[in-house]
Amino acid sequence: MNQGGFDALGNRSARRDATTGHPTQGAQRMSDPGAAVVQKPLMTMPRILLMNLGFFGIQYSFGMQQTAINPIYNFLGANPDDLPLLNLAGPITGLIVQPLIGAISDRTWHPRWGRRRPFLILGAIGCSIGLFLFPMVSALWMAVLLLWLLDVSNNAAMEPYRAFIADRLPSSQLARGFLAQSFFTGLGITLANVSLFVFEHLFSGETAAGIPYWVFASFMLGAVCSIATVLVSVISTKELPPTAEELENHRKGSANPLREIGSAIWHMPVQLRKLALVYLFQWYAMQCYWQYVSLSVADAAFGGADGPNYGEAVAWTGLVNGFYNIVTFSVAFILVGLARRRGAKFVHVVCLALSSIGLIVFPFVTIPALMFIPIIGLGIGWASMMGVPYIMATRMIPAGKYGVYLGIINMMIVVPMLIQNLTFGAVYRLLGSVPGHAIIFAGVLLACAAVAMLWIKEPPVAVEVDELQVEPATRSDGKASA
Repeated sequence: MNQGGFDALGNRSARRDATTGHPTQGAQRMSDPGAAVVQKPLMTMPRILLMNLGFFGIQYSFGMQQTAINPIYNFLGANPDDLPLLNLAGPITGLIVQPLIGAISDRTWHPRWGRRRPFLILGAIGCSIGLFLFPMVSALWMAVLLLWLLDVSNNAAMEPYRAFIADRLPSSQLARGFLAQSFFTGLGITLANVSLFVFEHLFSGETAAGIPYWVFASFMLGAVCSIATVLVSVISTKELPPTAEELENHRKGSANPLREIGSAIWHMPVQLRKLALVYLFQWYAMQCYWQYVSLSVADAAFGGADGPNYGEAVAWTGLVNGFYNIVTFSVAFILVGLARRRGAKFVHVVCLALSSIGLIVFPFVTIPALMFIPIIGLGIGWASMMGVPYIMATRMIPAGKYGVYLGIINMMIVVPMLIQNLTFGAVYRLLGSVPGHAIIFAGVLLACAAVAMLWIKEPPVAVEVDELQVEPATRSDGKASA
């Protein structure tokens, strides 16, 4: 008789009874010994998209940080050598906030509000306040403080959102869920960047601090998008209650979130540790790109950051960043199919290689309209970065630990950013204090990330319950199931 159980990820698993052929609770292994059978309710693609809509608002905020924050620092008179230190808020808050929120949210459950949704709402409110106030700053220190508020809020929402997807979807649909987040990442950042370009042509004038009024319009739009889209997602998507096993594990575990984080790091699966090396190269590189891309564009095509056309260079950078994010949401769901057919590891290696080539070429392009060609590679790579590694990672995470481990994965993101902020000022000087050299350096690091990705052994893929219930003669692939 079949025994009830759970698969390796803590999902309720389904088994077909040998007599009736109907699903029963229990862990099943098919002819492929690594194929886990899931029982969490499958969701339609429209429901998955609606569940991820809030990621659009969160990523609009992140898009403003990518493109507009450092130019605001420049408008306020910041030294380019100091940009890494002025951006310390992101790595430090990510290092502290996401794992803590993850560990706390793992232990949170309310019959009405659920486990992750309260943190999503609080984070979205903080993002909206930060975006609303940011363009009103009149001094560099005010901009730095508001960036800290914005980053705390972004990080408070980001990790619970990824755990929300992992909690809600069966293993076989995680690729769709996380790459739906890539889709909305691209869409949100695209709107943020395109708004900078459009509003620059609609509004004139500037504040006494030198911040153009068109920057205000982009930030205000983001303040509305942040809270509105998250509310739609949390109201429309209910969370699944924790399993009895998860509740028992939390009852036995430490109530101290710091101790729980330390224990999770100590017992981290080996393949998840290897992902940290990939992320070291990958996120150090992306931090270099975001900090120096507007200066690189200005040097290549607009007479430099000290010239009268720097504002136009910032607006054009927004258009370039918007375009690579258009590429991101255009290819996100294509990567779903590729990851299922060829494996997530293969997809991420190829995408990182394409993004490396794009960044190495980018600084040599002196005609603004042609900058869109090499940046296509970064758009493909960015789609993969925001979704594909999570497909593999969630197969490695122990039952009931999505929150804390996804927070730890974010530590793998922010530690390289923190290292970059503390070290790249000196590296930048060694590169001749040339912004284009910083972008080329980022491209080389992405190539290193692609090589490091080859070291990881990809976990097996789950099989969908509805596929297993189809008779062998009617399987769409023409193969008989075991």
